[in-house]
Amino acid sequence: MKIHEYQAKKILKEFGVKTPKGEVAETPEQAKEIAQKIGPKVVVKAQIHAGGRGKGGGVKLAGNPDEAEKTASEIIGMNLITHQTGPEGKRVNRVLVEEALDIERELYIGIVIDRALEAPVVMASSEGGVEIEKVASETPELIFKEYINPATGFLGFQARKLAFKLGLKGDTFKQAVKFFLALYKAFSVSDASLAEINPLLITKQGDVIALDAKMNFDDNALRRHPDILDMRDLDEEEPIEVEASKYDLNYIKLDGNVGCMVNGAGLAMATMDIIMHTGGMPANFLDVGGGVSEEAVKNAFKILVSDKDVKAALVNIFGGIVRCDMVANGIVNAAKELHVKIPMVVRLEGTNVEKGKKILEESELSFKAASSMKEAAELVVPLAKQ
Repeated sequence: MKIHEYQAKKILKEFGVKTPKGEVAETPEQAKEIAQKIGPKVVVKAQIHAGGRGKGGGVKLAGNPDEAEKTASEIIGMNLITHQTGPEGKRVNRVLVEEALDIERELYIGIVIDRALEAPVVMASSEGGVEIEKVASETPELIFKEYINPATGFLGFQARKLAFKLGLKGDTFKQAVKFFLALYKAFSVSDASLAEINPLLITKQGDVIALDAKMNFDDNALRRHPDILDMRDLDEEEPIEVEASKYDLNYIKLDGNVGCMVNGAGLAMATMDIIMHTGGMPANFLDVGGGVSEEAVKNAFKILVSDKDVKAALVNIFGGIVRCDMVANGIVNAAKELHVKIPMVVRLEGTNVEKGKKILEESELSFKAASSMKEAAELVVPLAKQ
């Protein structure tokens, strides 16, 4: 789950991470009031779940409260387009109004989970304020890493090592070490999957401050953090994905036109791969789970056909725990009830597969049956292109 910058900073403050003074505003009038309290010079920042806001015109400096009000009126309600939103952009519903600070240096600090090593890794770079992916590809020697043993946590000597490599000295060095340790504590305690400060600001006075902040969280751990779950902004999420989450379906919207319904994440990945290998493009990742029921199949179809980009659907089910005849009944009943018009290819394999195929054949619906994944892909890709 993602949250907004102002929400991430609220969490970080609780763990002792230093952030600029600021408040969130949903109207230009509120922005002016905030600027009067913390200004006169402030920064007005659009709050959306995407990076690159400054390049898209979503971050602007205001010299006084009146300018803050005017700037907020321009940003609130705008459709902000960045390299992360795609060409459709995202509507801005609120802004963060923060004190403007004197910038000496812009650094980078971030924490993610290294899946290969099964451990958190703290990354730091002297090249803050730019896309870290660009730094990694063009100048990887400027990214410094410290891998964390989950049993011991982020140790002081590791934080000092990073601060030293960033060229920090004196009181700024001490502040940075304290900042890094506090950031890791916030990351660990909140079950975050990402905590990123870009840029990490060094002011002309030598203070270390999180000028920006981004945090993502492990969905499976949110039951332990109801306060963080309350920060979820459904307006920032894909509507179809929100609807799917109501039925405990794993759904991710993609850019293609072949709808995929499978049981199991591994099978979903393999299905998407073979669709692309055949010359098609998946419209979604939809995993109904290993213990799928008829009701789950019906709900999955609702989600699938609600996407106007889906021109054909591939149902690829392996019956291990689940029975193919039960899945077939769910497919037939859902297709009839929802009046599914798009062409569908169904590939069933596993428990009670012959019974499942018979149910599909006797349904009098225009399913195309496939006996293998390769055949299924070769059938569905041309249908989607038609």
